[in-house]
Amino acid sequence: MPTYRYRCEKCGETFEHVEHLAEHQTAHPRCPKCGSEQIQHTPTPFVAKTSSKS
Repeated sequence: MPTYRYRCEKCGETFEHVEHLAEHQTAHPRCPKCGSEQIQHTPTPFVAKTSSKS
């Protein structure tokens, strides 16, 4: 399951939430710090690893 990163617009807390791909569009996690539903999805850093041939 993918992990999505969110930022609370009320208190500024950044947190991660694990969601199924199918529920990501309808998921509305609350801020774990203040309980607010005013959250914004933020991009998650992604690093691709490839095999290198020596």
